[in-house]
Amino acid sequence: MIDVQGVTKRYGDKAVVDNVSLQIRKGGITSIIGPNGAGKSTLLTMISRLSPMDAGTVTVDGLDVTKTASDKLARRLSILRQDNHIPVRLTVEEMVAFGRYPYSKGRLTVEDKEQIDAAIAYLHLDEFRGRFLDQLSGGQRQRTFVAMVLAQNTDYVLLDEPLNSLDMRHAVDMMQMLRKTADELSKTVVLVLHDINFASVYSDEIIAMRDGKVVLQAPPRLLMCRHWLREIYELDVHVEHIAGHNIGVYYRHGIIEAATAAGRVSVPHGPAAD
Repeated sequence: MIDVQGVTKRYGDKAVVDNVSLQIRKGGITSIIGPNGAGKSTLLTMISRLSPMDAGTVTVDGLDVTKTASDKLARRLSILRQDNHIPVRLTVEEMVAFGRYPYSKGRLTVEDKEQIDAAIAYLHLDEFRGRFLDQLSGGQRQRTFVAMVLAQNTDYVLLDEPLNSLDMRHAVDMMQMLRKTADELSKTVVLVLHDINFASVYSDEIIAMRDGKVVLQAPPRLLMCRHWLREIYELDVHVEHIAGHNIGVYYRHGIIEAATAAGRVSVPHGPAAD
């Protein structure tokens, strides 16, 4: 379990994460959503110790992230940040191999190579493994970075906006792969997502943030309603129940209300339409 207690991060006088306490249970997918500036990415980097806390504690299976040796923590928890600037020219295979550094210290074993091959295959990157990163599309690079994190083979996988640069098909492929990773490999996957519908369909739990605070932590069926989405985004989001999931329609403010008033859209009643 990831246990966050009273975590705060300030830049000057502004608290971008403000006394946040929460727990992320082991297993499954937890998504963190919220508007820009809500503190989502900052919280994720503090959990992974990439960003120092001004107050509070974070433990991962009882290990204090600020006191645990780096190589020990890196075998328990891995993270993909939004900004992945690579100053040297690397191939896909070389990039994925970096995920094994906590184990290999740069001297790859047979097991390391097996993990690298498995991650490359998992992300459908075999045909690109010899290509340099600057020869790939944005989506192919993003999949390479995720493969690097999976090659690290940690219990906890933290991904900050893993759908960046992915088109619709590859975004769906990525979320299905992460769902499979959580279910079949018993990983705990924590995501920062902007798309509330991907969060609704693929998550076991959603953490909603606004202005550095947690508004609500709940399963998608409870969080995906007009009341809570208005609280989080200050936007009226129409929610439809489709194929067992609550789906938000938000592409044009007011369009659903206007269509409903004109009799062109039927609005379901009950909790799913709240």
